Amino acid sequence: MTMPPKRLDDVDRRITAWMADYGVLLLRIALGIVFFWFGALKLVPGLSPAEDLAGRTIEALTFGHVPASVAVPVLALWEVAIGVGLLVGRWMRVTLLLLFVQMAGTITPLFLFPAETWIHFPLVPTLEGQYIIKNIVLVSAAIVIGATVRGGQLTPEPLSGPGVGDAGPVAAPGDRE
Repeated sequence: MTMPPKRLDDVDRRITAWMADYGVLLLRIALGIVFFWFGALKLVPGLSPAEDLAGRTIEALTFGHVPASVAVPVLALWEVAIGVGLLVGRWMRVTLLLLFVQMAGTITPLFLFPAETWIHFPLVPTLEGQYIIKNIVLVSAAIVIGATVRGGQLTPEPLSGPGVGDAGPVAAPGDRE
């Protein structure tokens, strides 16, 4: 692999340094906005397209002990709390625990209501199924944020020179010379 010209390398270093400095913050804010917004929609009956499915899912998971009329407002407040925690940037362990528990419940309609979440299982989800499956990205974002709760951070450069770790740098199949 050939090295880029020095000027391009300098620009690349500045861009990746900016990404390392602000990436987790921006990810946390974006995730906070999504949770706050979607939770707030559920606080107003009829505004959230996920309201009916969410209510029926919680009813099913609690064997009918928690009716949708109670479940949806509780879920809404839960999601708003996750959003506020992410936006404020405090109580991350509790916020992420709430997020992961909520996400575990969110995936269940794929199994509880397959006729509503799949056109052809497991390759063609309905719009509702797609809405649920995209949560893989939200969970992944939460994992990245969670990796920083003990003070960890992203770095734009390896912590040491070439061959970092036992396996060395990972190369794509076509990158070997």
